[in-house]
Amino acid sequence: MSTHRSSWPTTDIGGSRLHLPHGTIPTLDCAMWALAIILVVWLSHDGDGAPRGLGTVVAIGIVIALQVLGWLLFLRGRARFATMDEFPQILVTDIVIAATLVTVAAGFQPWMISVGTAMVCGAVALTLHLASRWAFQAVVAWTRRPTGRRSRRTIILGAGYGGTQAISLMQQDKEASFTPVAILDDDPAKRRLRVSGVRVLGPWSALAQVAKETRADLVLLAVPSARPEQVDAVVARAHDAGLEIRVMPSTEELVGRSPSHRPEAARIESSSVFRPLEIGDLLGRRAIDTDIDAIGAYLTGEHVLVTGAGGSIGSQLCRAIAQYEPARLIMVDRDESALHAVQLSLDGEAMLDSPDLILGDLRTPGFIDALFEENRPTIVFHAAALKHLTLTERFPEEAFLTNVAATRDLLVAAARHGVSRFINISTDKAADPGCVLGYSKRMAERLTATVGRSLGPESRFISVRFGNVLGSRGSALFTFASQLERGLPLTVTDPAMERFFMSVDEACQLVLQAGVLGRSGEVLILDMGEPHNIEEIARRFAALSGYPDVEVVYTRVRPGEKITESLFGVGEEDVRPSHPLISHALVPAVPMDALETIAQLRERTQWGQHGALVRRWMETAATA
Repeated sequence: MSTHRSSWPTTDIGGSRLHLPHGTIPTLDCAMWALAIILVVWLSHDGDGAPRGLGTVVAIGIVIALQVLGWLLFLRGRARFATMDEFPQILVTDIVIAATLVTVAAGFQPWMISVGTAMVCGAVALTLHLASRWAFQAVVAWTRRPTGRRSRRTIILGAGYGGTQAISLMQQDKEASFTPVAILDDDPAKRRLRVSGVRVLGPWSALAQVAKETRADLVLLAVPSARPEQVDAVVARAHDAGLEIRVMPSTEELVGRSPSHRPEAARIESSSVFRPLEIGDLLGRRAIDTDIDAIGAYLTGEHVLVTGAGGSIGSQLCRAIAQYEPARLIMVDRDESALHAVQLSLDGEAMLDSPDLILGDLRTPGFIDALFEENRPTIVFHAAALKHLTLTERFPEEAFLTNVAATRDLLVAAARHGVSRFINISTDKAADPGCVLGYSKRMAERLTATVGRSLGPESRFISVRFGNVLGSRGSALFTFASQLERGLPLTVTDPAMERFFMSVDEACQLVLQAGVLGRSGEVLILDMGEPHNIEEIARRFAALSGYPDVEVVYTRVRPGEKITESLFGVGEEDVRPSHPLISHALVPAVPMDALETIAQLRERTQWGQHGALVRRWMETAATA
């Protein structure tokens, strides 16, 4: 005879699923009711002739029948045993049974148990039901207590949901190497609170004292929304106390933003999720609210083309887009190693033989036309670009060919083949540009607006503008990491230099959202928070990497660099009609004959010979 394990009642404690024999739970609940009636009748008998025999047996039979019926109707398979999900169903079932028992007792006096006795039986039965589940949880937790020989004594910062979840992981994960010894929380209402037996011993400022008293050697930050200044203070106190720092990741970090994986579906099974502190934690992280359904509506089932797919932004866009199940995700890059890496991150293998993986240079004559003819994309994310200010300043013809001419060719091909959405990735240097990189990217914005406005309302050709991305290739953090590794001082151009920073995930999520909100002729500007001082970031990064006393030297402000960048140009207003983190600004179009001018300039441009010519043209055209 086969047994269907899928129908067995289960419990999920400490990330494991324990199977109980079929029928155990209703039998247990019936036994609790019978025990409750027997105890109450026996204790309440005072020699006045109140029945113990037949009335008691009938009462037990009634509650057992009702308990089995309640199990079949409300409890079986509806919630996991011994969890909070089960509590409302137990409460409702016991109240219904108790009310029925009281009604029967009142109608069949004097040979039934008394009404008062029936009411007390209901309360005792509910208590026994809950107590049995608490005892089961306690036994399972005891059998799964951590057995690590070198358990780290850990102080948890935050007594909220993150801290509670972290303590649960530590106590129930058999492979855990962490032992919670104290909780710190700045909320006075949580003082002396106990979470799974671990006490709140004070505010965050008491870290050093509590670490000494508890002999802790590690502190876990369990507040994903902690402000940068709070994290800075924790880093300083932990360093002074000789404590290692770990972070409890947010739900979004753990499950991503897949349309099929909502944040509430997060399943964390091991304390191995605790990660080291990152520079993004020091700069502050924000919750990004995106309309998953609306994004899926324009991506699912479409042929999506991503240029520059191997870059920092392009590769993250590919990973984010893939979650929405497009019919095809066409990834284009001229760097074969970058394509290898992005396919590996998407598929877990990198055979490089997929027709969706295309090696090619957008500047190669005929490449873009062939790309569109063969693949027929319906949505384009244009992330391919030159982005280093100093090199584009030295070689303006390269910036023109990649950022302007190739963008022009993509736009023309997209319009000719009926692309419904074209999202051009821009930069804050396009706002009131003062360098070749800024001129070229501003021209890309204006060209996108020009072509978009020439099409029907069903087409959306937009640009998305944002500043520096944390951890992108060639970013300041890579420079600082290399210098620290080689024992060199950190180089900063100027002590007053400021830049905007955003994580690559934040940027890509807002880019996808911008594809929902934007209209042709607009540039959508992402809110990047407050600008950060570069020297301050350098020192924070060094301290985080274990170099608190690093030397910082100043170089110079290079041609075209600004001390402080701006996300908005002159005449652009910060208007946010649809999303609190996305501003809409109109982009002035260029004359349509500029498209032909660009084609002619491209034919004349030769490396090292026409830099001054294209620089003057881009500066004039971008700022006209």
